Amino acid sequence: MAEYQHILMIGAVWPEPNSSAAGSRTMQLIEQFQKRNWKITFACAAADSLFSIDFEKYGIDKVTIELNNSSFDEFIKNLQPTIVLFDRFMIEEQFGWRVTENCPNAIRILDTIDLHCLRLARQQAFKEQRDFELEDLLATDMAKREIASIYRCDCTLMISIYEMNLLQHFFKISADILHYTPFLLEPIQQKEVTTWPTFEDRTHFVTIGNFLHEPNWNGVLFLKEEIWPLIKKQLPNAELHIYGAYPSPKVTQLHQPKDDFLIKGRADSAKEVMLNAKVCLAPLRFGAGLKGKLIDAMECGTPSVTTTIGAEAMHDNLDWGGAITNDVNDFANSAIDLYTNKLKWELAQQNGVKIINHVFDKNLHATLLMNKINELQNQLQHHRLKNFIGSVLMHHTISSTKYMSRWIEEKNKQKN
Repeated sequence: MAEYQHILMIGAVWPEPNSSAAGSRTMQLIEQFQKRNWKITFACAAADSLFSIDFEKYGIDKVTIELNNSSFDEFIKNLQPTIVLFDRFMIEEQFGWRVTENCPNAIRILDTIDLHCLRLARQQAFKEQRDFELEDLLATDMAKREIASIYRCDCTLMISIYEMNLLQHFFKISADILHYTPFLLEPIQQKEVTTWPTFEDRTHFVTIGNFLHEPNWNGVLFLKEEIWPLIKKQLPNAELHIYGAYPSPKVTQLHQPKDDFLIKGRADSAKEVMLNAKVCLAPLRFGAGLKGKLIDAMECGTPSVTTTIGAEAMHDNLDWGGAITNDVNDFANSAIDLYTNKLKWELAQQNGVKIINHVFDKNLHATLLMNKINELQNQLQHHRLKNFIGSVLMHHTISSTKYMSRWIEEKNKQKN
Protein backbone atom coordinates (compact mmCIF):
# COMPACT_ATOMS: atom_id res chain seq x y z
CA MET A 1 0.00 0.00 0.00
CA ALA A 2 1.22 3.49 -0.85
CA GLU A 3 2.74 5.34 2.10
CA TYR A 4 0.56 8.41 1.65
CA GLN A 5 -3.20 7.94 1.64
CA HIS A 6 -5.77 10.69 1.46
CA ILE A 7 -9.32 9.44 1.74
CA LEU A 8 -12.31 11.57 0.83
CA MET A 9 -15.45 10.35 2.61
CA ILE A 10 -18.65 11.73 1.08
CA GLY A 11 -21.53 11.38 3.51
CA ALA A 12 -25.29 11.37 3.03
CA VAL A 13 -25.40 13.14 6.41
CA TRP A 14 -22.81 14.39 8.87
CA PRO A 15 -21.88 11.48 11.18
CA GLU A 16 -23.87 11.27 14.43
CA PRO A 17 -22.56 8.21 16.33
CA ASN A 18 -24.93 8.85 19.26
CA SER A 19 -27.97 8.99 16.98
CA SER A 20 -27.67 5.93 14.75
CA ALA A 21 -25.80 2.72 14.06
CA ALA A 22 -24.82 4.19 10.69
CA GLY A 23 -23.03 7.03 12.48
CA SER A 24 -21.19 4.55 14.70
CA ARG A 25 -20.16 2.56 11.63
CA THR A 26 -18.70 5.67 10.00
CA MET A 27 -16.66 6.43 13.11
CA GLN A 28 -15.34 2.86 13.25
CA LEU A 29 -13.99 3.24 9.71
CA ILE A 30 -12.54 6.66 10.51
CA GLU A 31 -10.76 5.18 13.52
CA GLN A 32 -9.07 2.58 11.31
CA PHE A 33 -8.02 5.15 8.71
CA GLN A 34 -6.55 7.43 11.36
CA LYS A 35 -4.78 4.52 13.03
CA ARG A 36 -2.78 4.24 9.78
CA ASN A 37 -2.14 8.01 9.65
CA TRP A 38 -4.33 8.59 6.61
CA LYS A 39 -5.41 12.13 5.86
CA ILE A 40 -9.23 12.32 6.00
CA THR A 41 -11.53 14.83 4.36
CA PHE A 42 -15.25 14.46 5.08
CA ALA A 43 -17.62 16.16 2.63
CA CYS A 44 -21.39 16.39 2.80
CA ALA A 45 -24.20 18.35 1.15
CA ALA A 46 -26.57 18.09 4.14
CA ALA A 47 -27.30 20.90 6.56
CA ASP A 48 -25.12 21.05 9.66
CA SER A 49 -26.30 19.03 12.64
CA LEU A 50 -26.05 19.93 16.31
CA PHE A 51 -25.28 16.29 17.07
CA SER A 52 -22.54 15.54 14.55
CA ILE A 53 -18.95 14.94 15.64
CA ASP A 54 -16.45 17.71 16.32
CA PHE A 55 -14.35 17.43 13.15
CA GLU A 56 -11.63 19.71 14.47
CA LYS A 57 -11.25 17.56 17.58
CA TYR A 58 -10.81 14.47 15.39
CA GLY A 59 -8.38 16.23 13.04
CA ILE A 60 -10.66 15.73 10.03
CA ASP A 61 -11.10 18.34 7.31
CA LYS A 62 -14.80 19.18 6.99
CA VAL A 63 -16.10 20.44 3.63
CA THR A 64 -19.64 21.40 2.67
CA ILE A 65 -20.41 20.51 -0.95
CA GLU A 66 -23.39 21.10 -3.23
CA LEU A 67 -25.51 18.71 -5.27
CA ASN A 68 -25.61 19.23 -9.03
CA ASN A 69 -22.90 21.83 -8.93
CA SER A 70 -19.63 21.87 -10.89
CA SER A 71 -17.89 23.42 -7.88
CA PHE A 72 -17.38 19.80 -6.76
CA ASP A 73 -15.27 19.19 -9.89
CA GLU A 74 -12.81 21.92 -8.92
CA PHE A 75 -12.85 20.76 -5.32
CA ILE A 76 -11.84 17.18 -6.09
CA LYS A 77 -9.35 18.19 -8.79
CA ASN A 78 -7.49 20.23 -6.20
CA LEU A 79 -7.89 17.61 -3.46
CA GLN A 80 -6.66 14.60 -5.51
CA PRO A 81 -7.55 11.90 -2.93
CA THR A 82 -6.15 8.40 -3.39
CA ILE A 83 -9.41 6.84 -2.16
CA VAL A 84 -13.02 8.05 -2.26
CA LEU A 85 -15.61 6.41 -0.02
CA PHE A 86 -19.31 6.97 -0.78
CA ASP A 87 -21.66 6.66 2.20
CA ARG A 88 -24.70 4.93 0.63
CA PHE A 89 -25.45 4.41 -3.05
CA MET A 90 -27.39 7.69 -3.48
CA ILE A 91 -24.16 9.57 -2.84
CA GLU A 92 -22.33 7.52 -5.46
CA GLU A 93 -25.10 8.34 -7.93
CA GLN A 94 -24.61 12.04 -7.29
CA PHE A 95 -20.82 12.24 -7.18
CA GLY A 96 -19.39 8.99 -8.59
CA TRP A 97 -19.23 10.16 -12.19
CA ARG A 98 -17.59 13.43 -11.13
CA VAL A 99 -14.95 11.49 -9.19
CA THR A 100 -14.33 9.26 -12.23
CA GLU A 101 -13.90 12.21 -14.59
CA ASN A 102 -11.73 14.36 -12.35
CA CYS A 103 -9.83 11.80 -10.26
CA PRO A 104 -9.77 8.59 -12.34
CA ASN A 105 -6.96 6.88 -10.40
CA ALA A 106 -8.69 7.14 -7.01
CA ILE A 107 -10.18 3.90 -5.69
CA ARG A 108 -13.96 4.21 -5.44
CA ILE A 109 -15.45 2.41 -2.42
CA LEU A 110 -19.16 2.20 -1.60
CA ASP A 111 -20.31 1.59 1.96
CA THR A 112 -23.92 0.40 1.72
CA ILE A 113 -24.59 0.58 5.52
CA ASP A 114 -27.51 -1.74 4.74
CA LEU A 115 -28.97 -2.99 1.47
CA HIS A 116 -31.64 -0.36 0.92
CA CYS A 117 -33.55 -2.33 -1.71
CA LEU A 118 -33.88 -5.27 0.69
CA ARG A 119 -35.12 -3.11 3.54
CA LEU A 120 -37.70 -1.32 1.38
CA ALA A 121 -38.92 -4.49 -0.35
CA ARG A 122 -39.46 -6.12 3.04
CA GLN A 123 -41.28 -3.00 4.21
CA GLN A 124 -43.56 -3.09 1.17
CA ALA A 125 -44.36 -6.77 1.71
CA PHE A 126 -45.21 -5.99 5.35
CA LYS A 127 -47.56 -3.18 4.27
CA GLU A 128 -49.25 -5.59 1.87
CA GLN A 129 -49.59 -8.13 4.71
CA ARG A 130 -47.75 -10.91 2.93
CA ASP A 131 -44.45 -12.75 3.23
CA PHE A 132 -41.43 -11.18 1.59
CA GLU A 133 -39.94 -13.13 -1.34
CA LEU A 134 -36.57 -12.51 -2.97
CA GLU A 135 -38.29 -12.00 -6.32
CA ASP A 136 -39.79 -8.82 -4.82
CA LEU A 137 -36.35 -7.24 -5.22
CA LEU A 138 -36.42 -7.63 -8.99
CA ALA A 139 -39.46 -5.41 -9.36
CA THR A 140 -38.04 -2.37 -7.57
CA ASP A 141 -36.29 0.63 -9.11
CA MET A 142 -34.32 0.87 -5.86
CA ALA A 143 -32.66 -2.50 -6.54
CA LYS A 144 -31.72 -1.49 -10.08
CA ARG A 145 -30.16 1.75 -8.84
CA GLU A 146 -28.35 0.14 -5.91
CA ILE A 147 -26.96 -2.79 -7.89
CA ALA A 148 -25.79 -0.42 -10.65
CA SER A 149 -23.97 1.66 -8.02
CA ILE A 150 -22.26 -1.46 -6.65
CA TYR A 151 -21.04 -2.38 -10.14
CA ARG A 152 -19.69 1.12 -10.80
CA CYS A 153 -17.48 1.05 -7.70
CA ASP A 154 -14.17 -0.75 -7.32
CA CYS A 155 -15.30 -2.27 -4.04
CA THR A 156 -18.49 -2.31 -1.97
CA LEU A 157 -18.37 -2.84 1.78
CA MET A 158 -21.12 -5.11 3.08
CA ILE A 159 -21.92 -4.94 6.77
CA SER A 160 -24.12 -8.07 6.70
CA ILE A 161 -22.95 -11.51 5.62
CA TYR A 162 -26.56 -12.31 4.67
CA GLU A 163 -26.59 -9.37 2.24
CA MET A 164 -23.10 -10.30 0.99
CA ASN A 165 -24.41 -13.76 0.08
CA LEU A 166 -27.60 -12.32 -1.41
CA LEU A 167 -25.59 -10.14 -3.82
CA GLN A 168 -23.36 -13.03 -4.85
CA HIS A 169 -25.94 -15.81 -5.19
CA PHE A 170 -29.16 -14.02 -6.09
CA PHE A 171 -27.88 -11.04 -8.08
CA LYS A 172 -24.78 -12.97 -9.31
CA ILE A 173 -22.34 -10.16 -8.46
CA SER A 174 -18.69 -11.18 -8.41
CA ALA A 175 -17.04 -11.48 -5.00
CA ASP A 176 -14.15 -9.47 -6.48
CA ILE A 177 -16.07 -6.22 -6.08
CA LEU A 178 -17.59 -7.04 -2.67
CA HIS A 179 -15.97 -7.06 0.77
CA TYR A 180 -17.50 -8.09 4.11
CA THR A 181 -16.77 -5.56 6.85
CA PRO A 182 -19.19 -5.78 9.81
CA PHE A 183 -19.09 -3.52 12.87
CA LEU A 184 -15.51 -3.24 14.11
CA LEU A 185 -15.69 -3.80 17.86
CA GLU A 186 -13.26 -4.23 20.72
CA PRO A 187 -13.43 -7.68 22.33
CA ILE A 188 -15.12 -7.80 25.72
CA GLN A 189 -12.69 -8.81 28.46
CA GLN A 190 -13.78 -10.67 31.58
CA LYS A 191 -12.62 -7.82 33.81
CA GLU A 192 -15.10 -5.56 31.99
CA VAL A 193 -17.91 -8.05 32.58
CA THR A 194 -17.27 -7.89 36.33
CA THR A 195 -17.93 -4.13 36.32
CA TRP A 196 -21.40 -4.46 34.76
CA PRO A 197 -24.48 -3.99 36.96
CA THR A 198 -25.79 -7.37 38.08
CA PHE A 199 -29.19 -8.93 37.49
CA GLU A 200 -30.36 -7.59 40.86
CA ASP A 201 -29.03 -4.09 40.15
CA ARG A 202 -30.95 -3.64 36.91
CA THR A 203 -34.55 -2.63 36.33
CA HIS A 204 -37.04 -2.23 33.51
CA PHE A 205 -37.09 -2.89 29.79
CA VAL A 206 -35.53 -0.69 27.12
CA THR A 207 -35.65 -0.16 23.39
CA ILE A 208 -33.66 2.38 21.42
CA GLY A 209 -33.33 3.53 17.82
CA ASN A 210 -33.35 6.58 15.55
CA PHE A 211 -37.01 7.38 14.81
CA LEU A 212 -36.20 8.63 11.31
CA HIS A 213 -35.59 4.96 10.51
CA GLU A 214 -38.97 3.40 9.65
CA PRO A 215 -38.24 -0.11 11.08
CA ASN A 216 -37.58 1.46 14.50
CA TRP A 217 -40.83 3.42 14.52
CA ASN A 218 -42.77 0.34 13.41
CA GLY A 219 -41.14 -1.70 16.17
CA VAL A 220 -42.24 0.81 18.82
CA LEU A 221 -45.78 0.71 17.45
CA PHE A 222 -45.70 -3.09 17.60
CA LEU A 223 -44.61 -2.93 21.24
CA LYS A 224 -47.35 -0.46 22.13
CA GLU A 225 -50.21 -2.24 20.40
CA GLU A 226 -49.46 -5.92 20.93
CA ILE A 227 -46.41 -6.86 23.01
CA TRP A 228 -46.20 -4.50 25.96
CA PRO A 229 -49.79 -5.15 27.20
CA LEU A 230 -48.93 -8.86 27.49
CA ILE A 231 -45.72 -8.15 29.42
CA LYS A 232 -47.34 -5.52 31.64
CA LYS A 233 -50.10 -7.92 32.60
CA GLN A 234 -47.54 -10.34 34.08
CA LEU A 235 -45.09 -7.70 35.38
CA PRO A 236 -47.24 -4.82 36.70
CA ASN A 237 -44.27 -2.96 38.21
CA ALA A 238 -42.10 -3.03 35.10
CA GLU A 239 -41.54 -0.04 32.83
CA LEU A 240 -40.57 0.20 29.15
CA HIS A 241 -38.14 3.05 28.43
CA ILE A 242 -38.09 4.04 24.76
CA TYR A 243 -35.14 6.10 23.53
CA GLY A 244 -34.33 7.44 20.09
CA ALA A 245 -33.16 10.51 18.21
CA TYR A 246 -35.59 12.69 16.27
CA PRO A 247 -38.93 11.61 17.80
CA SER A 248 -41.83 13.07 15.81
CA PRO A 249 -45.26 13.98 17.27
CA LYS A 250 -46.63 10.57 16.23
CA VAL A 251 -43.94 9.02 18.44
CA THR A 252 -44.31 11.30 21.47
CA GLN A 253 -48.10 10.85 21.50
CA LEU A 254 -47.51 7.18 22.37
CA HIS A 255 -46.10 8.27 25.75
CA GLN A 256 -48.39 6.68 28.36
CA PRO A 257 -47.12 6.98 31.98
CA LYS A 258 -50.19 5.15 33.33
CA ASP A 259 -49.11 2.10 31.29
CA ASP A 260 -45.40 2.65 32.07
CA PHE A 261 -44.82 3.02 28.30
CA LEU A 262 -42.36 5.91 28.42
CA ILE A 263 -41.03 7.85 25.41
CA LYS A 264 -37.71 9.29 26.59
CA GLY A 265 -36.38 10.81 23.33
CA ARG A 266 -32.70 11.16 22.55
CA ALA A 267 -30.27 9.36 24.87
CA ASP A 268 -27.09 11.26 25.72
CA SER A 269 -25.39 7.88 26.06
CA ALA A 270 -26.98 4.78 24.55
CA LYS A 271 -24.51 2.61 26.44
CA GLU A 272 -25.43 4.13 29.81
CA VAL A 273 -29.13 3.61 29.14
CA MET A 274 -28.56 0.02 28.05
CA LEU A 275 -26.20 -0.77 30.92
CA ASN A 276 -28.87 -0.07 33.53
CA ALA A 277 -31.73 -1.90 31.80
CA LYS A 278 -32.53 -5.53 32.50
CA VAL A 279 -33.80 -6.59 29.04
CA CYS A 280 -33.71 -4.96 25.60
CA LEU A 281 -36.71 -5.41 23.28
CA ALA A 282 -36.32 -5.16 19.50
CA PRO A 283 -39.42 -6.51 17.70
CA LEU A 284 -38.38 -5.53 14.17
CA ARG A 285 -40.81 -6.67 11.48
CA PHE A 286 -38.74 -5.48 8.51
CA GLY A 287 -35.29 -4.01 7.94
CA ALA A 288 -31.80 -4.89 6.77
CA GLY A 289 -28.15 -4.56 7.80
CA LEU A 290 -27.03 -4.94 11.40
CA LYS A 291 -28.93 -3.61 14.40
CA GLY A 292 -27.03 -1.12 16.52
CA LYS A 293 -29.39 -1.46 19.48
CA LEU A 294 -28.62 -5.18 19.72
CA ILE A 295 -24.89 -4.53 19.49
CA ASP A 296 -25.22 -1.97 22.30
CA ALA A 297 -27.17 -4.49 24.36
CA MET A 298 -24.54 -7.23 24.01
CA GLU A 299 -21.70 -4.78 24.71
CA CYS A 300 -23.45 -3.81 27.94
CA GLY A 301 -24.36 -7.33 29.04
CA THR A 302 -28.08 -6.73 28.49
CA PRO A 303 -30.02 -9.75 27.17
CA SER A 304 -32.40 -9.02 24.29
CA VAL A 305 -35.52 -10.39 22.67
CA THR A 306 -35.79 -9.82 18.94
CA THR A 307 -37.12 -11.26 15.69
CA THR A 308 -35.39 -13.20 12.92
CA ILE A 309 -35.05 -9.90 11.03
CA GLY A 310 -33.47 -8.30 14.10
CA ALA A 311 -30.96 -11.11 14.60
CA GLU A 312 -30.16 -11.58 10.89
CA ALA A 313 -26.40 -11.77 10.23
CA MET A 314 -25.74 -10.87 13.86
CA HIS A 315 -24.62 -14.11 15.51
CA ASP A 316 -23.07 -16.55 13.01
CA ASN A 317 -25.15 -19.48 14.33
CA LEU A 318 -23.96 -18.92 17.90
CA ASP A 319 -26.63 -19.09 20.60
CA TRP A 320 -28.39 -15.72 20.83
CA GLY A 321 -27.94 -13.47 23.85
CA GLY A 322 -31.60 -13.80 24.80
CA ALA A 323 -34.39 -14.99 22.51
CA ILE A 324 -35.36 -14.85 18.83
CA THR A 325 -39.03 -15.22 17.91
CA ASN A 326 -41.60 -13.81 15.49
CA ASP A 327 -44.62 -14.85 17.54
CA VAL A 328 -46.19 -12.15 19.72
CA ASN A 329 -46.98 -14.41 22.68
CA ASP A 330 -43.57 -16.11 22.55
CA PHE A 331 -41.92 -12.68 22.36
CA ALA A 332 -43.73 -11.47 25.50
CA ASN A 333 -43.14 -14.73 27.40
CA SER A 334 -39.43 -14.76 26.48
CA ALA A 335 -39.09 -11.18 27.71
CA ILE A 336 -40.83 -12.05 30.98
CA ASP A 337 -38.69 -15.18 31.41
CA LEU A 338 -35.42 -13.26 30.96
CA TYR A 339 -36.63 -10.51 33.28
CA THR A 340 -37.46 -12.92 36.11
CA ASN A 341 -35.06 -15.87 35.69
CA LYS A 342 -31.54 -15.00 36.83
CA LEU A 343 -29.90 -18.17 35.44
CA LYS A 344 -31.36 -17.65 31.96
CA TRP A 345 -30.48 -13.96 32.10
CA GLU A 346 -26.83 -14.66 32.97
CA LEU A 347 -26.52 -17.34 30.28
CA ALA A 348 -27.94 -14.90 27.72
CA GLN A 349 -25.41 -12.30 28.84
CA GLN A 350 -22.54 -14.77 28.33
CA ASN A 351 -23.87 -15.63 24.86
CA GLY A 352 -23.83 -11.95 23.94
CA VAL A 353 -20.18 -11.64 24.94
CA LYS A 354 -19.29 -14.64 22.75
CA ILE A 355 -21.07 -13.07 19.77
CA ILE A 356 -19.26 -9.74 20.09
CA ASN A 357 -15.87 -11.43 20.43
CA HIS A 358 -16.40 -13.92 17.61
CA VAL A 359 -18.40 -12.08 14.95
CA PHE A 360 -17.17 -8.49 15.27
CA ASP A 361 -13.44 -8.86 15.87
CA LYS A 362 -12.07 -5.39 15.08
CA ASN A 363 -8.47 -6.39 14.49
CA LEU A 364 -9.37 -9.23 12.13
CA HIS A 365 -11.83 -7.32 9.96
CA ALA A 366 -9.81 -4.10 9.90
CA THR A 367 -6.77 -6.07 8.69
CA LEU A 368 -8.82 -7.79 5.99
CA LEU A 369 -10.19 -4.43 4.84
CA MET A 370 -6.75 -2.87 4.57
CA ASN A 371 -5.49 -5.92 2.67
CA LYS A 372 -8.37 -5.50 0.22
CA ILE A 373 -7.54 -1.82 -0.34
CA ASN A 374 -3.87 -2.68 -0.81
CA GLU A 375 -4.81 -5.35 -3.35
CA LEU A 376 -6.98 -2.87 -5.27
CA GLN A 377 -4.25 -0.25 -5.41
CA ASN A 378 -1.67 -2.75 -6.64
CA GLN A 379 -3.82 -3.95 -9.57
CA LEU A 380 -6.49 -1.30 -10.10
CA GLN A 381 -6.37 -1.30 -13.90
CA HIS A 382 -6.66 -5.09 -14.12
CA HIS A 383 -9.40 -5.10 -11.49
CA ARG A 384 -11.43 -2.59 -13.51
CA LEU A 385 -10.92 -4.50 -16.76
CA LYS A 386 -12.45 -7.59 -15.14
CA ASN A 387 -15.49 -5.57 -14.03
CA PHE A 388 -16.80 -4.99 -17.57
CA ILE A 389 -20.41 -4.48 -16.49
CA GLY A 390 -19.23 -1.76 -14.12
CA SER A 391 -17.38 0.05 -16.90
CA VAL A 392 -20.45 -0.18 -19.16
CA LEU A 393 -22.68 1.27 -16.44
CA MET A 394 -20.20 4.05 -15.70
CA HIS A 395 -20.01 4.90 -19.41
CA HIS A 396 -23.78 5.31 -19.64
CA THR A 397 -24.01 7.06 -16.28
CA ILE A 398 -21.52 9.70 -17.39
CA SER A 399 -23.41 10.05 -20.68
CA SER A 400 -26.80 10.49 -19.01
CA THR A 401 -26.54 11.50 -15.35
CA LYS A 402 -23.84 13.99 -16.22
CA TYR A 403 -26.06 15.94 -18.59
CA MET A 404 -29.08 15.76 -16.31
CA SER A 405 -26.94 17.20 -13.53
CA ARG A 406 -25.61 19.93 -15.82
CA TRP A 407 -29.21 20.78 -16.81
CA ILE A 408 -30.28 21.03 -13.15
CA GLU A 409 -27.26 23.22 -12.42
CA GLU A 410 -28.15 25.61 -15.24
CA LYS A 411 -31.78 25.68 -14.15
CA ASN A 412 -30.69 26.53 -10.59
CA LYS A 413 -28.51 29.35 -11.90
CA GLN A 414 -31.45 30.86 -13.80
CA LYS A 415 -33.68 30.54 -10.76
CA ASN A 416 -31.11 32.35 -8.60
